[in-house]
Amino acid sequence: MTTDLPTTAARTVEFISLSHLNPSTELAPVPTRGIDLDYFRRYVATLEESGYDYTLLPYGSSSADSFVVASAVGQLTERLRPIVAVRPNTAFPLVVAQQLATLDQLTEGRAVVHLISGGNDAEQARQGDYLPKSRRYARTSEFVDLLRRAWTETAPFDHDGEFYRFEGFGPGFRPYGDTIPISIGGQSDEAFEIGGRQADVFSFWGEPLADIRAQIERVHAIADAAGRPRQRIWVTFRPIIDRTDQLAWRKAYGYAEKIGATFREGSFHKRHVIAGGTPQNVGSQRALDFAARSEVYDRALWTRTAAVTNAGGASTALVGTPETVAAAIVDYIDVGADLVSIRGYDTLADAADYGRNVLPLVRQELAHRAATGRRGTLQAENPGALAPGFDADALAGVR
Repeated sequence: MTTDLPTTAARTVEFISLSHLNPSTELAPVPTRGIDLDYFRRYVATLEESGYDYTLLPYGSSSADSFVVASAVGQLTERLRPIVAVRPNTAFPLVVAQQLATLDQLTEGRAVVHLISGGNDAEQARQGDYLPKSRRYARTSEFVDLLRRAWTETAPFDHDGEFYRFEGFGPGFRPYGDTIPISIGGQSDEAFEIGGRQADVFSFWGEPLADIRAQIERVHAIADAAGRPRQRIWVTFRPIIDRTDQLAWRKAYGYAEKIGATFREGSFHKRHVIAGGTPQNVGSQRALDFAARSEVYDRALWTRTAAVTNAGGASTALVGTPETVAAAIVDYIDVGADLVSIRGYDTLADAADYGRNVLPLVRQELAHRAATGRRGTLQAENPGALAPGFDADALAGVR
């Protein structure tokens, strides 16, 4: 491997995790939909102590309210930035602008919003949303425009759009700084068009490197054509690590068996939303297609976890030693990702484990690059599945 840096390589990286409200996991589901306050406090404290930069507060019709949880994160931490997941069907944009600006002021500029247009008709209908998927993205576009106007207009204004109408709003409540970063994700044509023209951040689930590279080029080309700054790129993985590659792959195969059983039984609380049949959202369809073609891609990407969950949410893994997984993360940084979300299947223990053993390796590599303008040895010394004769089944002892 050459020591030259790719022209696409991000120069910095920040890490994201998802906050969990209780110990229930896909490996060991707990029959509760509630908040275990002690667990939640320990979880967000672990994220801050372990060096994560952001935490995502997810949204669902049966989950805790993401804004309230984000506010709690803001008060329980000093540095961690809460990313509030918002579905535009659930609240009026001017109210969301007010909520976000309030959170941003309370956290002295740490708020971020991730807009979810909605990829499942049944889940949208649970809260009264019957728009077809293509129109949901059009609504998101109008929603984004109104968020930004609410934060920046200095005089009252009217609006008469396709989805929202009001008179004489403003000036609105301002954020701590000039604005609040807006993230959009998705793999449909509509997601790319809206995200490319309007988002500050565009998010992807973990896919093979060549495919992620092509998707980044696509969204950046739309931004360029619109005369907007290129988006930061957010990519999400579910790492499975251990002391040796062999132990990691044995763990991974065991995890897939347990997770598959959990999903078949319907014992993990979100499965009523996404299990069974062909998923409606393009991201899940792509994940299942990758899984059908191969279980292992590139240095460490593993798709069996997507296959056994019907690609329900972010579900592709990175498998190997901490060094191998860190090298794989750097591979994605090399194609342009500068926001990397890693969350495990053993949620609290994995968050601490990544903080001790993965994040520092990635940051050391980027520090070396900043100092020398060249790659370090991390990628060359940890080939993972790129090694000649690599066989995941053999490592895992399944044949």
